[in-house]
Amino acid sequence: MSIAAGLAADKDQPFQVEPAASYPSKQTNQNVTIAAVPYSTSEATKSPFGKTDPNKYGILPVLLVIQNDTKQTLSLERIRVEYLTANGDKLQSTPPRDVPYIHGTGRPDYRTSPIPTVGGPRVKRSKNALKSEVIDVRAFSARMLPPGQQASGFFYFQIAHRPPSRIYVTGLREAASGNELFYFEIPVD
Repeated sequence: MSIAAGLAADKDQPFQVEPAASYPSKQTNQNVTIAAVPYSTSEATKSPFGKTDPNKYGILPVLLVIQNDTKQTLSLERIRVEYLTANGDKLQSTPPRDVPYIHGTGRPDYRTSPIPTVGGPRVKRSKNALKSEVIDVRAFSARMLPPGQQASGFFYFQIAHRPPSRIYVTGLREAASGNELFYFEIPVD
């Protein structure tokens, strides 16, 4: 069901999301299985992100896969995902639209030349590697999850992966009743 699963960042290795139950880091509560996979190396990020490696810029992408085996449609509009470090620190996920601006904008590199030019000094602007549409395309965007379906996508954290850590997920609700499901705490070693 995930739109991100159908897109390929690299034609040689199309990115495919497996069923949530097939991942080693997962938890099942109330017939809902959530798997969390940190992509902490350049090799791991190659398939989903191509040449863009968020880890080089201090961004840890974590794939979240949610399988709904209940008879109720789930609302994911209020999903909240946190990264819990070994010493108990909690980090909120960074919205994908903010990822390119985490380090602010760089100062332009003014280059002057001994030869006068029209319009003043030349400005060399460096390209922001995180301002790639693949960051947005791969982000978790599902708002509803029908029974028997799966949704997946990435959440982004401003940290380098440090095992042992956990992904803490709250805010999943039954769409019809509004009842919140029990929280998920998934170890990601």
